[in-house]
This record gives sequence, structure tokens and C-alpha cells, in this order.
Amino acid sequence: MRKDRLYLFTVLAISLVFLLISIIGAQYFIKASANQLLEVQVETSKREANEIASILNFQLRNKIDKTDILNNLQTTLSKSNSDTWFISIFDWSGKKVCHPDVTKVGQPVNSNSKLLASLKEKNNTNDLYDLLMSNMSKEEDDQLISEVIHIAPIKNSDLIVAANVNVKSMHKQLRKLKSNFYVIFLIMGVLVIVLSSLSVRIIGSSYEKQLEMKNSNLANEVINLSKLNTDLVSYREKKEKENKEEIVEKTNEPLDVSRKRILTYIRNELVPVLISDIAYIYTENTITYVVCFDGKKSTSNASLDDMYSNLDSSLFFRANRQFIISISAIDKIIKYGKSQLKILVHSNTSEEIIISKNKAAEFKQWLNM
Repeated sequence: MRKDRLYLFTVLAISLVFLLISIIGAQYFIKASANQLLEVQVETSKREANEIASILNFQLRNKIDKTDILNNLQTTLSKSNSDTWFISIFDWSGKKVCHPDVTKVGQPVNSNSKLLASLKEKNNTNDLYDLLMSNMSKEEDDQLISEVIHIAPIKNSDLIVAANVNVKSMHKQLRKLKSNFYVIFLIMGVLVIVLSSLSVRIIGSSYEKQLEMKNSNLANEVINLSKLNTDLVSYREKKEKENKEEIVEKTNEPLDVSRKRILTYIRNELVPVLISDIAYIYTENTITYVVCFDGKKSTSNASLDDMYSNLDSSLFFRANRQFIISISAIDKIIKYGKSQLKILVHSNTSEEIIISKNKAAEFKQWLNM
């Protein structure tokens, strides 16, 4: 349940972040794309107006009647005002003399001088974009609103060619562009959220499996160590109840279990030590030391191998090359490193007895005897 809630919160967080980015980014991308579209079309309209002005100037210079020129042009431009961009002509008095909508011929030109100056001097389509967005919220849908975006005076005449934009038609194009952007952002958002959710779930599941594996291994190690200590306690109780020694088979030499003591030295004094009093035996600098439970330490001329061959293998264990330890001396068995064991003894000493990885299995088997 907690994992499902975590995944849910993660998805919600990713969705919220993407939504915020989309709200901010969508407006920027829409405006940038719209400005690029407007810039291309404005340049095209300017070029068309300039070319028409040049053609009309050529016709006037060739003594073609002005009225005939305007009539022919009126016929050509008829009903083209439904297009996004169209051409009209007005005179110096500001009256339209040629327009796609015949009913508007003779009417004064209503142009946005600020917009016209902006497009002429800086080619700033931002002003046109803002105008398109604001005008459509104010005008009725059934009106064809137009704005003059460029003028090209005809030399040696009182006529001016004007490039116009149909605001309503242009607004439809921009609205379609905006809708396309929103659809793209929506699809991207769904993909990002789905892929992010899957990634979070996959990564989370992998991490959980690793944790479960580690916990399982740790639990097994704790169980094994607990069993090892339990076996040690059981073996002690068993030895306390038994009053006789057990005869065990050895793979090496037979044991001399009847031996009760060994001879050791303290300086120049010969000291017999009961085998039952020995906690552990170790060698250091080729000298063999015998340590009793009371902490007394003596030496022996025998090697560690010779000492071990004269001890009962059910009571003493060869922990490593340096130590022989008594079963009665073991206080605790602690896991040490990856697969090693550390033995804590009852003797009043601070020696650390380490059983290697190779000896650990043999040691466990010895405890179970």
C-alpha cells in the first residue's frame, strides 16, 4: 500500500511539473511560431504590393488611362478580401479607390498607424500578433476586419497600393496553430508521465529486490550464528552430564585420551598442568605457550602439532596455525568478516582467536560432535 501511494505521488509530482512547464512553454512556442509565420507572410505581401505598384507605375508612364487601370485591377481583386492577405488601393486623400469589396470603394481607410510604422521600420510582427489576438475579442464574428500592414506609393500619381491582412482569417490560422501545439504538448505529456511512471516502478522494484536479498542473507547469517551458539551450549551441557570421555575416530593418529596433565616451564621451574585447566595453547616466535583459565601462562618445548596430538580432539580444536582452543574456554562465537569466526574465551587474557573460512565448517562440525 505504501509503495502504491509513493508511485501515485511520484506520478502526480511529474504531472504537476510538466503541466507548469507546458503552461509557460506553450505560450512562448505558440507566439514564436506565430511570429515566424506572420513574418513570412508579411514579407510576401510587401513584395506583392511593391510589384503591383511598379506595374501600375509602368502602365501610367505608358499613357494608359488611369480609370481603365483601376477598373481592370478592381476586376482582378474582386472578392479576394476573403483571403488572409489581399491588396487594395487608395488615393492621397485616404479614400479607397480599388478594393476587393466594391461596397467599400470610396470609404476612408482606417489603418493602425502605429502598427504600420512598426512593420515598416522594424518589421516587428509582435505588434501584429498582439493586434490579431486583441481585435478578435472585440469584434463580431460576421465582420471581415482588415488592417493595412504595408503601403507602396505609385510614383508620379496620387495612388497608393496597400497590403492588407484579413484579421478574422488570420486569427483562425493562429487558433489552429495554437490547437496543434496544445495537442502536441498533451501527447508529449502523456508519454512523459507514462514513461516516467514505468521508470520509477522498474527502478523501485529493482531496489526493493536488492533490499529483500540483503535482508534474507542477513537473516540466514543470524540464524546460522544463533544455531552455532546453541550447539555450543548444548555441547557444554552434554559434557557436564557425562562423567566419562568419549572415544572418537580420528583420521590422523589415534589419541591418547588417558593423559591427564602435561609438563610445562615457568622460567627454569618445571610445572605440571592439568589438561582440564588448559584454556588454549598458542605459539609465538617458535615458542609454545600454555594458557590456563586463571590466566597463568607457561611454556613447553613441544611444538603445537605435538601438543595437539596428545590432546583429546573432542575437547580441543586446532583453530589455526597459531592456536589450539579448549571447548570449555569458548565464551562466545562472533561472525568476523565475510565467512570467518572470532572466538571469545573465558580466560583472563585479551587474545583474539580467529577461525578462517576454510576451518569454519570443520569447527561447526566439531561443535556438533
